[in-house]
Amino acid sequence: MSYSHLFGAAVLIYVVASATYITYAALRNEGWGKMASLFAHLGFLSQTIAIVWRTISSYKLGMGHAPFSDLYESMVFFAWCIVLVYLIFEWRTRKPIFGAFVFPFAALIGAYTAFLSNEIEPLIPALKSNWLMIHVSVCFLAYGAFALSCGMSVMYLIKIRQEGNGRGGGIASMLPDSYLLDEYSYKAIAVGFPLLTLGILTGAVWAHYAWGSYWSWDPKETWSLIVWLIYAGFLHARVVRGWQGKRSSIIAIIGFFGVIFLYLGVNLLLRGLHSYN
Repeated sequence: MSYSHLFGAAVLIYVVASATYITYAALRNEGWGKMASLFAHLGFLSQTIAIVWRTISSYKLGMGHAPFSDLYESMVFFAWCIVLVYLIFEWRTRKPIFGAFVFPFAALIGAYTAFLSNEIEPLIPALKSNWLMIHVSVCFLAYGAFALSCGMSVMYLIKIRQEGNGRGGGIASMLPDSYLLDEYSYKAIAVGFPLLTLGILTGAVWAHYAWGSYWSWDPKETWSLIVWLIYAGFLHARVVRGWQGKRSSIIAIIGFFGVIFLYLGVNLLLRGLHSYN
């Protein structure tokens, strides 16, 4: 067995965990919830071991870097960050119902890696920096928090729709009160936003050392600013203007779509200094 097999096993377990979380939401059986959490932890453990193993293999091959350098490695780490953030959240709330709306993000991202090359490649000169691990780590942890917020916001919209229709059954009956879902979404963004800010700042410092300029309006930089402004607008509207509920949830969902385009759309559709794949 190699680290690539462990990655594959983790993705498969994530898919099973997602299906189990959804089944739990549909059947409202606590046994399914416990099983889903078990699968989630097993997949996370498998992926963590694989990431460490790949890093060690990179050093043995003389490449000497953590698995953050190309699209395959970054997608693996993106999925890992979503699962990490989600498992911390589930541990704190003791409510596996959230997994039905958050965990599929990690499963889909992980599944996409099956179509990418998993060969360990040497770093290009611009990436040979200690800033690589700092910049990538904080950015993807922010993305994980934003994925959680998006899931909470989707749940909120489902909950208030059912409450508005006066129905008491269905998946929404298992969800916490709408005000709690709204608060969870806000807190996730309150955690993710400083991390994103730190990621942009460390990226700017790194860019200065690598390219001689803190900011060059590269497509990745431009979209990072757009996403930052969306979440800054969310927090401003929430704290200063008192926006809550549906409007906040819609902004949180739009923000995560911005994150997905920042991460995948820019890499695949636009060319710039950050287009390494």
